[in-house]
Amino acid sequence: MALSAQEDTSPTTTDQKYLEDQFYLGVSYNILLNRPQGVSMRSLSYGLFGGFIKDIPINKDRNVGFGLGIGYGINSYYTNLLATETPGGIDYTIIGSDTSFKRSKIETHALEIPLEFRWRTSDAISHKFWRIYTGIKFSYIFTGRSKFVSETVKTSFTNGDIRQFQYGLMLSFGYNTFNLHAYYALQDLFNDDVQTADGNRLGFVPLHIGIIFYIL
Repeated sequence: MALSAQEDTSPTTTDQKYLEDQFYLGVSYNILLNRPQGVSMRSLSYGLFGGFIKDIPINKDRNVGFGLGIGYGINSYYTNLLATETPGGIDYTIIGSDTSFKRSKIETHALEIPLEFRWRTSDAISHKFWRIYTGIKFSYIFTGRSKFVSETVKTSFTNGDIRQFQYGLMLSFGYNTFNLHAYYALQDLFNDDVQTADGNRLGFVPLHIGIIFYIL
């Protein structure tokens, strides 16, 4: 009888119920790939994101499964590209090295839906474990802005050229609370027909590299 009681309180029994439902917070360094000649990154382009992920285990040990979440993301990209609002749309010109300015950036705010495949060395007793989470993240950019600041000029306007529906691959891996995180977009930041004043298409592809924190 004592042996039976001991087995009933073992981690194997508890494993049938435990989940890794998690809140998450992250910060990233943002890079725009596939830049036209003459366009360069400036300052520190960054991203901030957070949300909640529902854990969906698919095996008996509950260390393999899926995660479906919802979150919010803010991303800024600082470049030497000047966006100017005109009656006919938005013009994009490359700021020459002989022109002084403080910053020129694109900023987006998005609703995000991450879908992950999850592997981890976890159990129901310890919250410290190794993890590899990979998958795809869908984003709806509900507002995007272009901003420019120099000594004499300051402009800011809603940018309708930014692609509203975006998606990309993501990977998180690490131990315990602190984990490395990467996101690679599978779509351009701008709509297909957006180009600079000299006819070069703006096929920016965002790459985010940073740290993600998981909180039970």
